[in-house]
Amino acid sequence: MMADFALKPFVLARALQAGPARAMLAWLAVLLAAVLAAAPVHAQGTKIGFVNTERILRDSAPAKAAQAKIESEFKRRDDELQRLAASLRSQAEKYDKDAPVLSESDRQKRQRELSNLDTDLQRKRREFQEDFNRRRNEEFTGIVEKANAAIKNIAEQEGYDLIVQDAVTVSPRVDITEKVIQALGR
Repeated sequence: MMADFALKPFVLARALQAGPARAMLAWLAVLLAAVLAAAPVHAQGTKIGFVNTERILRDSAPAKAAQAKIESEFKRRDDELQRLAASLRSQAEKYDKDAPVLSESDRQKRQRELSNLDTDLQRKRREFQEDFNRRRNEEFTGIVEKANAAIKNIAEQEGYDLIVQDAVTVSPRVDITEKVIQALGR
């Protein structure tokens, strides 16, 4: 290994002659080689676990309770939005049926009214969605904190060295999501 490091100044000197970009690449390669040479490798005895956060926020008892609570809080506003949307649809259908026999001024007046109703409905939907998302984030932040505490507890009790959340692909043998869901259900 020492011979490798003895060659590095020579490699850097030659890279400097080739230009600054090549010198930077050579310097990064030397730095990477030094880090890799110094890093201990203990992967064989490492215990790794995986947790699917999305599943926890969907399937755990606190998540289901929070979702039901939020839906009940917003039910009245959602019903009102549905009622306004139905009213707008029926008025638009009535306008379409009446438009051929209306005077130009009446047609413009009804179009403005429909446009105003639509604008009002869109604004109320946007406000509803913003309020719903804010409230949902408030509730689920607490669940995530509890889940993280449960994950840390499981890691300590079962001797995990590393627990990964939300990976692209995972072997089912390292998935501890169900343990976390059960811990949250207690």
